[in-house]
Amino acid sequence: MSRDFSPREFRSWGNACVERLARYFETVETRPVLARTKPGDVLRALPSGAPEEPEEWDAIERDLDALIEPNMTHWQHPGYFAYFANSGSVPGVLGDFLAAGYNQTGILWRTSPVLTELEQGTVGWLRDLVGLPPSFDGQLADTASSATLIALTAAREQAFPDVRKTGLAGRPRGVVYASELAHSSIHKACVVLGLGLDGLSLIPTDEEFRMDPRLLEEAIARDRALGHVPIAVVACAGTTSVSSVDPLPAIAQLCEREGIWLHVDAAYAGSAAVLPAVRPLLAGWERADSVVFNPHKWMFVPLECTALLFRGMERVRRAFSVVPTYLETPEGAGGTGSVREYMDYGIQLGRRFRALKMWMTLRLFGARGIRERIRHHLDLTQRLAAGLSADAGFSLVAPVPFSLVVFRVTAPGLSPEAEDGLNRRILETLNEEGRSFVSHTVLRGRYVLRAAIGSLRTEEEHVDRLLHDLQSARRELLAQGS
Repeated sequence: MSRDFSPREFRSWGNACVERLARYFETVETRPVLARTKPGDVLRALPSGAPEEPEEWDAIERDLDALIEPNMTHWQHPGYFAYFANSGSVPGVLGDFLAAGYNQTGILWRTSPVLTELEQGTVGWLRDLVGLPPSFDGQLADTASSATLIALTAAREQAFPDVRKTGLAGRPRGVVYASELAHSSIHKACVVLGLGLDGLSLIPTDEEFRMDPRLLEEAIARDRALGHVPIAVVACAGTTSVSSVDPLPAIAQLCEREGIWLHVDAAYAGSAAVLPAVRPLLAGWERADSVVFNPHKWMFVPLECTALLFRGMERVRRAFSVVPTYLETPEGAGGTGSVREYMDYGIQLGRRFRALKMWMTLRLFGARGIRERIRHHLDLTQRLAAGLSADAGFSLVAPVPFSLVVFRVTAPGLSPEAEDGLNRRILETLNEEGRSFVSHTVLRGRYVLRAAIGSLRTEEEHVDRLLHDLQSARRELLAQGS
């Protein structure tokens, strides 16, 4: 007697899932992008405990219809412009499906030779596609947040040799430097690494929201004079708020002179470097000690898939490797050392087969197909930026180097504070209508709106509809005296 369900049931239910997702892709545009759910709705709809007896598949189907899909925010929607829009493509979804079924666990090379070596090969493909030199090698992490923690852990070990053994107690304060617009994962990494939030020095930005290298240099000199130890500089290549790129060559030169680890956070924008025309915007990232970018943001694979690349993988291994006797193998630790054991290069012991979906996506789209789709997103972004610029009721508040447009609704006679309120209400109105979903940020103390283009399903009609809906919402709210 099989303890699992039968292959017959797997075929039946699996086919039902494929059919469901196909219907979902066909109909996603008809749904409101942002979930209509109120806090607690889903939790209240769940039974208080797991069912004691088995349920029928039909019951699952009914709840997928009634409970799951109505309470989702639809990231696959062509009107999804919030945060950083993305889409899980068909090859990526199928790759995740197969990876779950194969259930490979990447602890050691021998626990899944194909997981380890396909990841090594796929990382090489990604490195070459974005134009980084062969001196970079790395891994596929889950998210940029975890990847940044891994990179900064290696940087801490370089700044404080043997800190993994003796800890930070009694040592001088370690400091990480980043732009004032750096992602919150940098703050969290400093907390986890024992540096504290006081160990993060945020450097002001210039008029184009780029870190000021002169102020960075002054901050490093000031900290050294106080006896602090600079650990790393995190330079942004596509900030979350506005997609600005810090002056990477100047920062790299400073880090090289000062002997400080340089980590480049290109989580969003790094994928755009598949286009040779975009690479000058990222010039200097090839001089970093570590680089992170997310194919799950803009290379059409579902979460989780983050490329974490290093110059000098041995530095990472030195920071992380812990090998108990039960994990020693003839080909790895305790043996010839002829294979890569990814457990030695990060926090996780068991790791998913992330490379499979990336490998399938790159093969089925081809590098040319990836480039064409990202180029199309850049064209759509310029279309939206041009439409907003042509309307006196809107103002672009940041350059548009990639596929993010940051703008503000303006109105004659309104104070900046009143305009902030107008922008908030326009955001709420637009998202409530359900045809588009945009997000916001605060720049120089002012509330502004963000529209990011990255879905495979977004076309000119969806960009034009967003512009039309923004214009309509502005007219209506101003007519109401808002």
